[in-house]
Formats: sequence, C-alpha cells, structure tokens
Amino acid sequence: MKNSFALRTDYQKPYIPLSWLPSMPAIIPHRIRRKLRSKIRSRQSPSTSLSSLETSLSPAHTLRSLRHHRWSFYDGQYLILIILAIFSLSIIASPGPIFKTVVATLIITSLILPATRQFFLPFLPVIIWLIWFYACGIPLIFPRIRFIPSDWRLPIWVRVLPALENILYGANISNIISAHQNTFLDIMAWLPYGIIHFGGPVVFSIIMFIFASPGTVPVFARSYGYMNLIGVSIQLIFPCSPPWYENMYGLAPANYTIKGSPAGLARIDKLFGIALYTPGFTGSPMVFGAFPSLHAGSAVMEALFMSHVFPRMRPLFVVYALWLWWATMYLSHHYAVDLVGGSLLAGVIFYVTKAKFLPRKQANKMFRWDYDYKEVGEDPVEQGYALADFGNGPHDGDDWTIGSSSSISSGSISPVDDNNSIWEGETLASHSDGEAKR
Repeated sequence: MKNSFALRTDYQKPYIPLSWLPSMPAIIPHRIRRKLRSKIRSRQSPSTSLSSLETSLSPAHTLRSLRHHRWSFYDGQYLILIILAIFSLSIIASPGPIFKTVVATLIITSLILPATRQFFLPFLPVIIWLIWFYACGIPLIFPRIRFIPSDWRLPIWVRVLPALENILYGANISNIISAHQNTFLDIMAWLPYGIIHFGGPVVFSIIMFIFASPGTVPVFARSYGYMNLIGVSIQLIFPCSPPWYENMYGLAPANYTIKGSPAGLARIDKLFGIALYTPGFTGSPMVFGAFPSLHAGSAVMEALFMSHVFPRMRPLFVVYALWLWWATMYLSHHYAVDLVGGSLLAGVIFYVTKAKFLPRKQANKMFRWDYDYKEVGEDPVEQGYALADFGNGPHDGDDWTIGSSSSISSGSISPVDDNNSIWEGETLASHSDGEAKR
C-alpha cells in the first residue's frame, strides 16, 4: 500500500470516456495559434509602456509630474484657457453659482487624478470651447437675460457675405444649391450636418486611438478644441447673418433680438414628426455666427487627421468633407465663403500641429501597441532633407536602433525615457516636443 503513493514520472492526460464522440481537430490550427502567440509575445516588451494607459488615482503622481515638467512658452495656453473659463463662468447667469462650482470642481478633479488627466487634459480646450460658446448666447431658463450685454456686442454684418459671394463666385451658390429641394436630398444633407457632425469626433477619436501612433488623439483633441475656440471668437467679433436670414428678412439690418432658425433642418423635423432641431437652433447661443463655418472646419479637420492615419483612404475623407460642404449650403446655414474660411482655419491649425506636435505614421505599424517609439513632426524624407544621406547606403539595424538613434534629429520619443510622464508626453509643452528643435 505504501508503494502505491510513490512518485510517478509517467504522467498522462486524464482520459474522459466519451468514445461516442469522433476525434475532432482543433478549431484553430496549430500553425495559426503559434503565429498568434508569437505576435502577442512580441508586443509584451518594455516598449509597450509607450501605448499604456495611466491607472493611478493618486494626486501625488500629478504633483511629481509637475515638479519634473520643463516649462516653456507653450504652457501659456493653459493660462489663456483658465482666464477664458473664469470669464465665461462669471458672466453666465443661469445655471446658478452652485452648478458652476460643481462643474469647476469636476474639471479640476479630473486634471488632478492621473487616470482621468490623460483624457481630460487634451480635452480641456474642447470643454472651454463649450463653456465659451454657451456664454456667448442667452440662458435657457431666462431667455430675456443675455450673458453678454448688447452694449458689448458689435454690429451685425448682413451684406458682407452675400457681396463676397457674388464677387468671388459670381452668384449666391447657397441659394442656387438650395433652390431644388426634395425628401431624398433633405435626408442626404441631414446625415452629415445633423448626425455625423456631432458623433464624428468621438468615433474618429476611438478609431485613431486604436490605429494611430500614441499621442495622436491628444493632438487631435487640442486641434479640434482650439479651432472651435478661435472660430467662436471670430464669430463674436465679426457677427454675420447666414443665408436663412437673407431668405427670411432680405438684407434688412439685423439685431440680437432675432431668434435663430433651423432653416432646412425644419423639414427634417416635419418629416419625422419630432422637434429635433427647431428648439436648439431657435435658441442657439450664436445666431449670427455664419463666418467661419465650424461645420466645414470640423469636417476638414477630421478629414486631415484621418488621412494622416489612413493615407490610402484620403479620397474617402475628401468626399466626406465635400459632402458636408454641400449639406451646409443646401440647408441654407452657410455661404460658400463661410466654408472656405472654416476650412482654412482647420487647415492652418492642422499643418502647424503636424509640423511640431503630431506623431508620424510608421510603416508596417497597424495598431498603437505596435509602436516602440514615437516620431514627432514632419518626415525629413518627405521634405527632401534625406538628400544629405545620398550615397551612404541603407542604415543597418532594427526598429529599436533606428528609433533610438534618430530620437533627436527626427523628434522621436524613446519608450525608455522615464521622465516622459503623462503630463510631459501628452502636452504641447512637453520636453520631448522641444527636443526636435535642438
């Protein structure tokens, strides 16, 4: 009996008496399983810290990041955002102080906790834009009270945009496009203007988070936020009437007591029998914000970033931008010159960020987890700077060698940089961004 408990060396798999089942091959062939395991293990290297997310909830980590942060003039953006946020919250009469205090507390808390800071810090310009946009209008509860007094507001330009339209294009393109209306065209214009425009930034951000280089989404969020901040400020300084005003009132002088109009979107409300857009556009905070068109600017910004991530799909994104251009004019919300202004604003911001802050797309890298290092700024090969290496032959070494050796010359960020914290690496004022200038 004692020998029956002796150690055995001839272990065998347990036998399950299911002889009535036929022997079946594995669902996934062994060769494919081996390739999957190899690919997963290759991504489990120390370099995956480049694409990892912060999970700490300790404010001490944020304070440590601030102590190690190398400040530059780019950090002045946060001072501007703070001043604009305080001013906006100060002039907003409704909701009251309690609600505004809660909003400010939530924003500050999200910036203190590292786990939430990595998302809300790049998103901060978008948050300030939404507060600034609401502060430019009228409250929802007391519509007779205006946040910005009429004495502070500038005169409304009614004739400028139609005149520019005729001078530049020889006709009012918006009126020509909107002259022929039917249900099919209404729906085709409603989809990009009333649906994709509002959900597109979130969907595109998720796609870029998965497939683009780490750091692309924060740059997109800041670019999108600052574009809208600048656009709303221009609309406040240079208020212009949209095409629907000309269709309703002609070229008569406008004042700030006139309510907004859903224009062509009213046909969508009538079609579905639901007031989807009439209440929102009637009480819009920015009734006379025709120029520049932030609908067009948003579409162009999204198309440029998505083309940067997926260069082969650039024609598709160009078609999307043109589709929204047509929809804005068909629905009588913008003139063609408004679209040009918004698109130029988006283009300038994109190419400035691309040259200084936007991570480059690397060949043979499909997901963010494939990146071992990050290259920031314009590609020297695309600019023709690689002519200096003509005749030197190909460079030997793997991706890690190339990335680490060119981290300064091409603006790359090495994954082994311990000082590259979330505050450092995810802000426009990071030390890693400035390395390319040395």
